[in-house]
Amino acid sequence: MTITISVKPEVQAELGRQAAARGVDIDAYAASLLEEAALVSARSKKLSQDQLDRMLQELAQFSNKIPLLPDETFSRASLYRDHD
Repeated sequence: MTITISVKPEVQAELGRQAAARGVDIDAYAASLLEEAALVSARSKKLSQDQLDRMLQELAQFSNKIPLLPDETFSRASLYRDHD
């Protein structure tokens, strides 16, 4: 598929610099950026409740192995020891 877009000259110049740094032509580089953006967008769709529950269960799977820390560990004084 062919798509024609108009970009500002400074954007074209930056795309050209980035493409050259990667050793590809600007058309191929712009196409790869567009493809990447489309894939990221497709992956970022909302999770179903079941998917979210499974993910949270996986995260919590080994939570019983996390050591308990005393409350003093999270006091302002302990967090900012290098500040007055």
